[in-house]
Amino acid sequence: MKITVLDGYGLNPGDLSWKGFEELGDLKIYDRTTPSELFERAKDSEILITNKTVIDSGTIEALPKLKYIGVLATGYNVVDTEAARKRGVVVTNIPAYSTMSVAQMVFAMLLTVTNKVEHYALANNRGAWADSKDFCWWDTPLTELSGKTFGIIGLGNIGMAVARIAVAFGMKVLAVTSKEPENLPDGINKAGIETVLKGSDVISLHCPLTAETFHIINQENLELIKDGAILINTGRGPLVDEEAVADALNSGKLSAFCGDVLSTEPPSKENPLLNAPNSYITPHIAWATKEARERLMGIAVENLSSYLKGTPVNSVV
Repeated sequence: MKITVLDGYGLNPGDLSWKGFEELGDLKIYDRTTPSELFERAKDSEILITNKTVIDSGTIEALPKLKYIGVLATGYNVVDTEAARKRGVVVTNIPAYSTMSVAQMVFAMLLTVTNKVEHYALANNRGAWADSKDFCWWDTPLTELSGKTFGIIGLGNIGMAVARIAVAFGMKVLAVTSKEPENLPDGINKAGIETVLKGSDVISLHCPLTAETFHIINQENLELIKDGAILINTGRGPLVDEEAVADALNSGKLSAFCGDVLSTEPPSKENPLLNAPNSYITPHIAWATKEARERLMGIAVENLSSYLKGTPVNSVV
């Protein structure tokens, strides 16, 4: 059984082991694969493992030996699942491996805005506190989260984890969710999107990217948001209209934007959010703690092992 990993570097830049896959077949690992390299690398493989390398209908049709595609992520839009279904190719994904890592990043970002720890640490390295005439020194507003309202759009695994942490901070939580109010934990309240936008001091996006949620944060909805609110996006880049958000930062409508995802990754240097004031952009790393990547690797191996035993799990096709 020939197994080809098309773009393994994102999951494993060298600090994890591929041993689990090695025990299941003849393994070949590529750090990255360009479209022009894809067919030559994949043509003799029964098993393809991909993260972001696109496997479209033409590729699937051109690979008669192909039996299984394992996606090293929760989202599987990189695979033409309809073409896979027609060919009888099994496609699996990795659900719920990074929940707490992403939730942790949400609050790392939020605390960066409200407490400016790095700003003060670097200022003190330059002598700011040592030169102060007083026992304390600060030059930015400092904000307490307790008593503030935290709005969440999308209350799946990650959204719920974020909500529970917000409650622990003493925040009131409003959530746009399909869940019934009586099924929500104490402190988490169901609300419509307009209520969440108008009433929240912090808004965090955790909904899937669909035709309905594309640019859910747009100029019209930004006008509803409370002046000075903080917007956080660790979901999908296209959930926000980046031009509109940059404009809201420039005007002061938003006090800060924190994003771990952008509409194009890696982004163009001209992306307006990269240079907007109070814009905190991280390079799609919320999922990438070693612990989360170890879970991902383990689930990916188990997915393939289960398929080879004739009992597929986490199959999306």
